[in-house]
Amino acid sequence: MTALHGAEINEAVNRVVNSGWYLQGEENKRFEEDYATFIGTKHCIGCANGLDALIWIFRAYIELGVMQPGDEVIVPANTFIATILAITENNLKPVLVEPKFNTLEINDELIEAVITSKTKAICIVHLYGRNAYTERIGALCKKYNLKLIEDNAQAHGCRHTDGRVTGSIGDAAGHSFYPGKNLGALGDGGAVTTNDERLAATIRTLANYGSSRKYVFEYTGRNSRLDEVQAAVLDVKLKYLLEDNGHRQDVAKYYYEHIVHPLITLPDYLPHKQNVYHIFPIFVANGKRDMLHDYLEQNGVGTVIHYPIPPHKQECYKTWNGLSLPITEKIANEELSLPIGPSITMEQVDAIIKLINDWSVK
Repeated sequence: MTALHGAEINEAVNRVVNSGWYLQGEENKRFEEDYATFIGTKHCIGCANGLDALIWIFRAYIELGVMQPGDEVIVPANTFIATILAITENNLKPVLVEPKFNTLEINDELIEAVITSKTKAICIVHLYGRNAYTERIGALCKKYNLKLIEDNAQAHGCRHTDGRVTGSIGDAAGHSFYPGKNLGALGDGGAVTTNDERLAATIRTLANYGSSRKYVFEYTGRNSRLDEVQAAVLDVKLKYLLEDNGHRQDVAKYYYEHIVHPLITLPDYLPHKQNVYHIFPIFVANGKRDMLHDYLEQNGVGTVIHYPIPPHKQECYKTWNGLSLPITEKIANEELSLPIGPSITMEQVDAIIKLINDWSVK
């Protein structure tokens, strides 16, 4: 294996294969304990993927009587669709709130106006690896007795200004370990972190067919478990996460300092630790985003659009298609993600910056 930390990952995989124990064993226990310690919570529950992690949080709150179908969850309009799917999967109602264009995260100044008697939670998304939590959001949760749920799928190791790690700030958080994430497995994987013991026990039961004892089923659950191979791999990679994030942060700082083009803007710069740069987004004005994408592709630089169609314009949510959410739509129309990651070299970054700065729009 030539991947980063490949020798240790190979050793971990072989250890699991040779053990003959592939589900709910010592590797899961070790990773859950280590990840909970890293995040700063009492509990970590491994599950099949990041979407399931969010689904189980809402489902567990329903089973515990904290929420019921039809209740409202405030959520950013600018997010990957999984955040929204987890809410509607539980027959809860998403209330979409616009982001700020300069931060890309939910606009906390717009939240209070949409809180109703049916509102039970605010779900923040640490999108692109940026900390989305604000003191205003915390105060609103306290004032209106709302649960604060974090979608931490893209922000492993990110911190708030007070030092808390994202995933430990709210009442519960969903994490994704999709291979491309800052902390990625060799396949799908996810986890929930929380300090709430009842919530943790309910989620663990729901994700194990609804069973906490063999052949005894308390809930109509599903099979959503993190397997031993993925847990072992994640535990190896967790040791290097801060180091790998540090490289992403160095690359991002260099991008900020050297990208200079009249059509390109960057979101507000956040000090180190408040952004772990899962994605490095830039914004291209005047409808020229696709031109820059094609130009970079032609010069050997791969870029991605996150995300070209916002949730409210997707066919699966047809009843929202008529909504006007101009900031979210502007982000979708102008965003382009540049290469970033623990393996990219500064020489490669220099070459990308030169291509961007030399880009001539005719």
